Amino acid sequence: MAPSTAPTGGKYLYPSETSRHAATILGFPSIYSIASEYYESVCFEIASLACTISEFEPVRLYTRPEDLSKAQSKVNEASAKYPCKASNISIIPFLTNHLWARDTGPVYVRGTEEETRLRRYAINFRFSEWGRKADLGDDDRAADGLVWPVMEPEQFQENATFASRVIESDVYPSPVTLVESRICLEGGSLVADGEGTLLATESSILNENRNPGLSRAEIETELRRLLGVEKIIWFPGRKGLDVTDVHADAEVTFIRPGVIVLSRPHPSAPKPWQEVYEEIRNILNKEVDAKGRRFEVYTVDEPDPKALGELTYDEPATNYVNCYFVNGGLILPQFGDERRDKNALDTFQMLCPDRVVRPVLVHGLPLAGGVIHCSTQQVLSVDEE
Repeated sequence: MAPSTAPTGGKYLYPSETSRHAATILGFPSIYSIASEYYESVCFEIASLACTISEFEPVRLYTRPEDLSKAQSKVNEASAKYPCKASNISIIPFLTNHLWARDTGPVYVRGTEEETRLRRYAINFRFSEWGRKADLGDDDRAADGLVWPVMEPEQFQENATFASRVIESDVYPSPVTLVESRICLEGGSLVADGEGTLLATESSILNENRNPGLSRAEIETELRRLLGVEKIIWFPGRKGLDVTDVHADAEVTFIRPGVIVLSRPHPSAPKPWQEVYEEIRNILNKEVDAKGRRFEVYTVDEPDPKALGELTYDEPATNYVNCYFVNGGLILPQFGDERRDKNALDTFQMLCPDRVVRPVLVHGLPLAGGVIHCSTQQVLSVDEE
């Protein structure tokens, strides 16, 4: 049964990620989507996230039917290392491939009218393989020099329809109304404070590979309608620098409105990443948010990528801002660089004194191209907070 679809032109609000969640969506990776060298470690790290998050809220782990037993085995294995509330983890058979649920999954929003306040809404931003569709195996994803699997048309179709199928299947505690978007983007390109401010990169959203023929004004109008934002602060980014064309969630995160953590690349990072950081820092130092507040910016140094071991390429996804807020907590990546891991942990704990900060060690995820925020997607609660 197809989900109900919201009328064209409706307005919505994308609240702060610190808003209360009904659950977290995770995706168990398929063998079709990731290099075999990373597969086992990534499976364990997704299971580790499922366990760690389950201490705070329910987890919906979407898994290919043939991978159900493997997913359960990995959760059992991870539960020996991380706190785990097994009753909070639902392993759901589903035709899925990418583990990057932030990008492939729906973006849950709220209605803005009194009569829609308790209804459940989610946007389908029409995932298109980061604007590259079927040519991923030929360029960016091979930057590590490894052989990546080439997905067949059926797998690409599963990826493209993942968000709409999740919306269709999400009926608890009530059905979700599908909100169709005129624009194509990924959840990782959206960093919002819930009070009208959106941080985003031009290279990712204002890009012909996703939104051909649409002007900046047209895209901004749709973002305002769908997310309830009043001010969009654009960072230039860099087209083609990584597979996402530089998502904002790899560079910055809101702790709360007006307070931002900015990721500073390790000195060994390629020059373009240093330039991206400097551009963002300079823009944030000059800008104000939608409420007219100057930003309070904290900088966290990225770890030495050598902590991940022998690398075949020089730019794995090693940043702490790609963390994930849960109900009463914060899940923070750790990379094995003891000094910088501790500095990041101390900084986030200082900035979030009312939250339990849980570190999770990741190795395969950053090598595969993302970290914790990239792997998670919040399902908003519509209950009274």
